[in-house]
Amino acid sequence: MPASRRVPGAQGVSSPARGGLAALALLVLLALAVACSLAFGARGYSLPQVWQALVDPAGAGDAGIVISSRIPRTINGLLVGAALALCGSVMQAATRNPLADAGLLGLNAGSALAVVAGIGLFGIAAIGTLSWFALAGAAATAIAVHLVAARGAGGATPLKLALAGAALGAGLASVTQAILLRGQDELETFRFWQVGSLGARQPEDLLFPALVLGAGAVLALLCSRALDRLALGDDVAASLGSSPARTRFLALAAAVLLAGAATTIAGPIAFVGLVIPHALRPFVGPRQSRIAPLALLAGPILVLAADTVGRVIAPPGEVPVGVMTALVGAPVFLVLLRLAGRGKRGLA
Repeated sequence: MPASRRVPGAQGVSSPARGGLAALALLVLLALAVACSLAFGARGYSLPQVWQALVDPAGAGDAGIVISSRIPRTINGLLVGAALALCGSVMQAATRNPLADAGLLGLNAGSALAVVAGIGLFGIAAIGTLSWFALAGAAATAIAVHLVAARGAGGATPLKLALAGAALGAGLASVTQAILLRGQDELETFRFWQVGSLGARQPEDLLFPALVLGAGAVLALLCSRALDRLALGDDVAASLGSSPARTRFLALAAAVLLAGAATTIAGPIAFVGLVIPHALRPFVGPRQSRIAPLALLAGPILVLAADTVGRVIAPPGEVPVGVMTALVGAPVFLVLLRLAGRGKRGLA
């Protein structure tokens, strides 16, 4: 690599070493985010009190009760953050579109509409059944977006996928609103879920979504090297033994599983899948095989941090995590774009 193209401050450090250092830093930040999620809220506790509540809830008194109630939402944050970040990285790699994520391509909107329709129109309350609705909604939306984008010359280009996903997502969101306005009960039930909330599910509700998430994560990690080859172009990928069509299909299937599971747990949450891959690339480069594992660590950090801030700034109430990720993610993404622009000018 020419010296003028090296990452500033990284001379002499190999890419695998940078990946290892990034993973270590993310593990430390993740542990800190988990501790803050358990300690802070409408009532704050010290780290010794958190530890006492974890090892001996009965002996921790009031702190044990409060912290125990925060454990489920912390678990939800870990699962949702990992799913959305990995989903975003896979979609950006598969479509070669740096703005692709579950929200932009309409997967979140499709899952949300299917879940809301399941409860508001069919009276379904079982989490396992709703998980199937979420997956079906995400899959149907993915198929519809691809069919619309594939029409015309050039097929399903990244730009056409983004435009089709944005348009379809906006339409599905409008239908979701119409269903919620049919009755006050449905509106109250989904008021926080729709904007993204980590407090909507208890551990006993997470078995099926967690299994779906795990399947999506495994599939996304398995196809990461094929996505690296796909980044070189379809012809080069084919000459290296990969099938571009099969790779995109597997990546889209992984994204559907991840987005559906995340939406089932917490509702549609924006910006996580968009921001995290961009935040990781300056440290580990553009290869999906390096970004994907780190996304599993970085996503929960953003989600847990946003949820903790949302519980602290408006006690005794809270600002839903979906609102906080948008408030935090938008300026962070603009900063990353600015830094990227400066880096490109420096390489010229």
